[in-house]
Amino acid sequence: MNANEQRSDTAAVTQGGGHPSASVHPVVRVAAEWTWRLLVIFAGLLTLGYIVTRLDTVLIPVGLALLASALLVPLVDWLQGKGVPRSAAVLVVLIGSIGIVAGIMTFVVEQFIEGLPGLTEQFEASITQIQGWLTDGPFHFSEDQIRQAGDSVVKSIQENRQQLTSGALTTATVVGEIFTGALLTLFTLIFFLYGGSQIWEFVTRLVPSASRRRVRLAGSEGFGSLIGYVRATVAVAAADAIGIGAGLAILGVPLALPLASLVFIGAFIPIVGAFLTGFLAVLVALVTKGFLTALIVLGIIIGVMQLEAHVLQPLLLGRAVRLHPLAVVLAITTGIVLAGIVGGLLAVPIVALLNTAVRSLLSADPEATYDALEVDDPSVPLYPAEADTPPHHDDPHLENPAQTHDRRE
Repeated sequence: MNANEQRSDTAAVTQGGGHPSASVHPVVRVAAEWTWRLLVIFAGLLTLGYIVTRLDTVLIPVGLALLASALLVPLVDWLQGKGVPRSAAVLVVLIGSIGIVAGIMTFVVEQFIEGLPGLTEQFEASITQIQGWLTDGPFHFSEDQIRQAGDSVVKSIQENRQQLTSGALTTATVVGEIFTGALLTLFTLIFFLYGGSQIWEFVTRLVPSASRRRVRLAGSEGFGSLIGYVRATVAVAAADAIGIGAGLAILGVPLALPLASLVFIGAFIPIVGAFLTGFLAVLVALVTKGFLTALIVLGIIIGVMQLEAHVLQPLLLGRAVRLHPLAVVLAITTGIVLAGIVGGLLAVPIVALLNTAVRSLLSADPEATYDALEVDDPSVPLYPAEADTPPHHDDPHLENPAQTHDRRE
């Protein structure tokens, strides 16, 4: 390479103001810019997760209070519209809700206590049948082997008695934390019901004035979606509990009412909760009534879940709070990792709220966008994979493919 070629290469490298970055390939430059931005976002998510795990004692009660307020605020607003003062409406709704929940829980616990002895007897009879099947069945285990297996279980429990005792103490500590969290939830709920909109307006004063109205509107629309989600979830959970509980009662499965109550509570955690509580009902039916009854219970649960997924949820939830199943599963998994079962309970409502709020922020006309979500046919996807109409081109020189095809013919 002669001197002239070297000078031309140097000039090409330093072209664009003499900055060395001009020699970097555009693909590499774009990849680097994407990488550091993604790393910043990932660091922000890690920081947010760390804050949530450190402040879960405060954030979880606030989240539960927000969820409860979404369920009770319409009733408070209705009473206020009838002329009842806001404070009195909040008091009446809270006392009534606590009374209903306490009454249901008391009734369920009494039913569980009454049915537990019979369940224990049936469980012991099932264990005896299993032992007889193991000795007389195809495996031909000896009675000594079965007895040794039972003795090893008892010995293991005795050796780990200290760990069990410390676990009981830990349980007592957890009960104290639950009681404290319940008081904080109730205290927060009172203020959310009485002046939630004023609290939201006060918080959004931190937002620049140019975007303040838009952020407030997005928050209001997100909370509206949360109200619809909670209301529909309660209806779906009640339908699941009634259907599965009626099936258990007809089949004579013990503790049908407590199991139906567990199904109602589990239905608030989509997919995972219904599966776990349904599996518990199948297990009780298997132990107490046998394989055929357990299989029938499994069929009832599958039928109710299909009715929920294809009829109740599309009909009650609509498009305004519909989420993709992948988003639901990822949200529940993240919530359980960060905050346990309560995190899984709060994950989907929070994602539903953010789904509407973020969509409102990104829209040119937030109010029109929110109204467009509520349509008569919820089976139509929000974001279809293919456009219904061919893309529109602003360039008049681009021909319509149909015209080109006609001219070729």
